[in-house]
Amino acid sequence: MHNFKGKWITDEEFSDLKPRNVFFRQLDEVKLPCDEHRNRHILFRKNFSLADAVSEAKIYISADDYYKLYINGRFAGQGPAPSYHFKYNYNIIDVKEFLIPGENTIAVHTLYQGLINRVWQSGDNRHGLILDLLVNGETVVVSDETFKTKQHTGFKEMGIVGYQTQFMEEYNSCAPEIGFERQGFDDSLWENARLRQYNDYSLSEQKTSMLVFEQINPVVQEMIGNTLRVDFGSNYVGYLCLRVVGAEGERVTIKCGQELNEDGSVRYNLRANCVYEERWILSEGESVLEQFDYKSFRYSEIELPENCELKEVYMQVRHYPFILGTDIKEKYKKNEDLKKIWDLCVHTQKYGVQEVIQDCMEREKGFYVGDGCYTALTHMILTKDDSMVRKLIDDGFASSLITEGLVTCLDCSFMQEIAEYPLMMIYLVMWHYRFTKDKEYLAANYAKVINVLESYRKEYEKDGLLQNLDKWCVVEWPSNYRDGYDVDIVEGKICEEAHVSINAYYIEAVKVANKMTLELEVEPYREEQPLINAFINAFYDAEKHLFRDGVNTNHISLVGNSFPFAFGLCPDDKCAGNIMQMFKERRLSSVSLFCAFLALMGFLRYGMERDIEKLMLDEGAWLRMISEGATTTFEGWGRDTKWNTSLFHLTMSYGALFLADIDLRKILDIPI
Repeated sequence: MHNFKGKWITDEEFSDLKPRNVFFRQLDEVKLPCDEHRNRHILFRKNFSLADAVSEAKIYISADDYYKLYINGRFAGQGPAPSYHFKYNYNIIDVKEFLIPGENTIAVHTLYQGLINRVWQSGDNRHGLILDLLVNGETVVVSDETFKTKQHTGFKEMGIVGYQTQFMEEYNSCAPEIGFERQGFDDSLWENARLRQYNDYSLSEQKTSMLVFEQINPVVQEMIGNTLRVDFGSNYVGYLCLRVVGAEGERVTIKCGQELNEDGSVRYNLRANCVYEERWILSEGESVLEQFDYKSFRYSEIELPENCELKEVYMQVRHYPFILGTDIKEKYKKNEDLKKIWDLCVHTQKYGVQEVIQDCMEREKGFYVGDGCYTALTHMILTKDDSMVRKLIDDGFASSLITEGLVTCLDCSFMQEIAEYPLMMIYLVMWHYRFTKDKEYLAANYAKVINVLESYRKEYEKDGLLQNLDKWCVVEWPSNYRDGYDVDIVEGKICEEAHVSINAYYIEAVKVANKMTLELEVEPYREEQPLINAFINAFYDAEKHLFRDGVNTNHISLVGNSFPFAFGLCPDDKCAGNIMQMFKERRLSSVSLFCAFLALMGFLRYGMERDIEKLMLDEGAWLRMISEGATTTFEGWGRDTKWNTSLFHLTMSYGALFLADIDLRKILDIPI
């Protein structure tokens, strides 16, 4: 752990602001204003001298909400990964290659977004920069009041997209701050930085890697009049980069999208309710587009002024480091359709995982616990790198400071609670152990697992069943795939009825906790059988050999039966056989994000690998995505399966798990 000598610095606007509490329970009636202090691009600069040649150099740096670091005009890194202020990440960057003997310049572009959303813990009035630069073992620069600061006037808000997710930008290349990162830039009129008066950060070294970047050139590029249309060949996450020559004050309109309209134009009004239309104001001569926030897109449409000369266009793609360490099973390589599914899922994982396991790349950019468990597990299996699984687990348990039962979306100021998600994370703790055999990490998390389970036991368990939940039960998503699940699970209200979904999740979590005690050689957590008996008595229809949705209904749904099927709660073979037959008849595409995984898990439990292949080859599932031109997995089986479908959504990339050359039963802790 680094002991910073530098101080948290900011500008005059933020120096005296007291932090605002953005944490509360979802059902609490709390309204947080976020109309002030938003979309602030705050720049910092400092010149310094080095007398000797540089043999080693590291910078320890963090900023709230985010930073981009430049040394001597060159981009050196950005971060930190989203985190809570009470466990706030800082980065360590090797900057030897950027430094020279003599005069040097360090420059940092920070953003305080100021919105209540799923991206960052923002809207809390916390902004600042902290850094220490060590060269040849000595501290040569620290963040203090000698830094110069200025708000960047080149970024103007053009509306908000998604769920208050990000600002569309008007970027002005005529702004006086352009080139602030370069040596020799005149900052004589800038103010000195201010110390932040109210600091409640607890800094922690970021344990995950920093992003890597790739330049992706267009695969198709054509001019239609004054409009340039560009196709980068796939959906990616990143920044459109342009270099043009034009006249001062001329405007460029930029539209980006994930698909095309019928007439070949870019569909910039995304299905996910993001309108990707922005402007760029040119300076005299050569201008370079330098947008700050990223988007998810494949296509761009750039409307250029007359006599404007295009010099360069490409996409700067960002993603978490990815090296494929697990191949598809040999027997699947000759199946063209299964290989296409594998390639789709792997490509999605490689280019979709960012600084956190996000669900979608555009509408929310949120670090969701539940479906994130499946995505993180897939990432670990494919890469043999467990860092993103650890981040999800560590940050998930860190949210216990907000509520004992944990929150849904991590490292952000958007408060949501979904009942299943913390229970799913308990499984992930065990899946991680089965893969890594890291008993020390398992032991470190066991008490946290029990704390979560005890919070559920104390708040919701009655007569062996969870009920009266003040957390939303999502069951299946999108909601139109719930198969008529006959329980009132409307978000924003207490779900009074005990129902099959959440109780199956709960029993499995208790069973997993008991498996942990066997590995750690401690006393079992609690007896499972009374919970199982209560579950069977409440939900099982012994005549039909299937499970009812809830205690107050006789309705039987495929979705409701997915949970006991996956978790081994079927009381007899006929029940399991009936559920398998339902899936064979109605196909995998009759369920979606959560229950498709559970269906495949259930068939794996019963050793029906051949049926798993058939389910995955359902023309309405992954093959439908591919037939619709998917280059990344969708938030559903097709473009129109949801009212606001994300076309770059990571959850369904878990298809790779069931094709990978691994013993998945062992990792998922399914009895052989």
